[in-house]
Amino acid sequence: MKHETKILLLSAALAAMMLPAAAQTSTTPTQPTPVPATRKPGEIQERKENQQDRIGEGVENGSLTAGEAGRLESQESRLNQEERRMRATNGGKLTAADRAKLNRQQNRLSKEIYQQKHNAQKQNTNPKSEVGKRLENQQDRIGQGIENGSLTPAEAARLEKKDAAINHEVNNMREHNGGKLTPAEKAKVNRQENRVSHQIYRDKHNNHRQHN
Repeated sequence: MKHETKILLLSAALAAMMLPAAAQTSTTPTQPTPVPATRKPGEIQERKENQQDRIGEGVENGSLTAGEAGRLESQESRLNQEERRMRATNGGKLTAADRAKLNRQQNRLSKEIYQQKHNAQKQNTNPKSEVGKRLENQQDRIGQGIENGSLTPAEAARLEKKDAAINHEVNNMREHNGGKLTPAEKAKVNRQENRVSHQIYRDKHNNHRQHN
């Protein structure tokens, strides 16, 4: 009996020692990853890169027309110029007020990108005509250049404005010819697209880069 009593007492003691540890393990919540209270110094650059990616994707998938992309890139180019002026007056750095102002401007541009990508205007990504296919190919090249940084916002804006002008001219030609282009009109548009194509290549292979 004494031997059995000792076994029972030892078992009870072990159970009592294990209960607090088990309770602690089951009730301790997983700690969330700490979120920095302040913004990272490189956030302005990260936001610019993110905006460019969104614009580039919109150009490639057709949710942004050439005209819309040109206007957005013009806005991004102006923001870049303003940031450079701010840095030039502060020894290459941005003050807290500068960062706050740029972030507000980027917020407005971000909303504009969203609205333009979700409105009713679309770029035809599956054209049937040779002219349409060339324009679509050039949009893909511009979109890729925007995303990988080989085209600056200023360069992309100029290229998109040229493509938008060609699109507008093609639409006017079709309206006057029952939806078709004459051989002379096709030749004219092809010459214009050739010039834009060469400009895309030059801009993507020069020394100007979008700094991410």
